[in-house]
Amino acid sequence: MRKLVYSTSLSLDGYIDSAAGDPSWGVPDEELHSHFNDIERETDTLVYGRRMYEIMAGYWPTADQDPSAPGVIVEYAQIWKPIPKVVFSSTLERVDWNSRLIRGDPVAEVARLKAEPGGGSIGVGGLLLASALASAGLIDEYRLYYVPIFLGSGKAAFSQIQNRVRLKPVETHTFSDIFHYTGYSARNAEFGSALAARAAGRALASRATTSMIRPTTP
Repeated sequence: MRKLVYSTSLSLDGYIDSAAGDPSWGVPDEELHSHFNDIERETDTLVYGRRMYEIMAGYWPTADQDPSAPGVIVEYAQIWKPIPKVVFSSTLERVDWNSRLIRGDPVAEVARLKAEPGGGSIGVGGLLLASALASAGLIDEYRLYYVPIFLGSGKAAFSQIQNRVRLKPVETHTFSDIFHYTGYSARNAEFGSALAARAAGRALASRATTSMIRPTTP
């Protein structure tokens, strides 16, 4: 069973974006960015909502071509580009950069992805997508990076989650004496694991049925 991981930076009052849309308050320094690079190396699939995909695809494909870019930026771009990506959107016409577009139910598709063999992790990006997957119990691990700032208003990190999600703290770390990281495992991930197991069962049953009805060559 593959692990689904949601990582996000947020203010101390729980916002992932300011009301004005200014992202400068949460820009990671070199130490934290290097940590993000290490995490991305462990990721074998990325799942995005439309907005997050557009943000990432609008910058990272060419970030390593900027001669003034810091080493951690160049490194992240080179890690990110070859990773397979799944983008959930009903409005996008096409996606690039090793991505495939899905218009169907993200909960069902991600449950299927989790049930695929392999030991790598799946990273999720996008508030609405992450909220839907969290509500379904599919996210196994939450990696939260707190920035020491109060934004007062903006886009709340978890306001769209429909069901309670119980968490267990598993690790903490402070980067550069500024950014405080806390990792949590989801205590109710068993429900999500059951969804993934059912998806795997349906896939096996479908393959078995197909092999039974496939005509044989005399």
